[in-house]
Amino acid sequence: MKTIYIINGPNLNLLGKRQPEIYGSETLADVETQCAELATELGGTIRLLQSNREYEIIDWIHEARGTAAGIIINAGAFTHTSIAILDALNTFEGIVVEVHISNIHKRESFRHHSYISLRADGVIVGCGTEGYQLALRRVMSLAKTVPTA
Repeated sequence: MKTIYIINGPNLNLLGKRQPEIYGSETLADVETQCAELATELGGTIRLLQSNREYEIIDWIHEARGTAAGIIINAGAFTHTSIAILDALNTFEGIVVEVHISNIHKRESFRHHSYISLRADGVIVGCGTEGYQLALRRVMSLAKTVPTA
């Protein structure tokens, strides 16, 4: 199976420290460890990435074209603002699952709209950091049914 990219956007490097009442106490390193263990258990390979810079996220999506089975993306605040990330995702032919740790629909109204959702094959919100593992299981399940080139 091809690699699955897990891309995290701005401020997720502060997970566990920033607003733990919303995002919980687990760190991004904890999430990465859990995902790496699950990927191994399920027989897959992941590439874990985080950036506070929109252009890097776009470059990683471009890199995933032709080499990745899927992308799991928590674009952070870029979810609500970045048409450029949406355009990049639209060039990716694999599976895309959008993840948000908090339930964005129970938060400020500007968070209710997601450009990423316009491309996503699935969206997981409000499941805490467990959402990444749910997304990984889903992408790997779907990837097994998609023929590889």
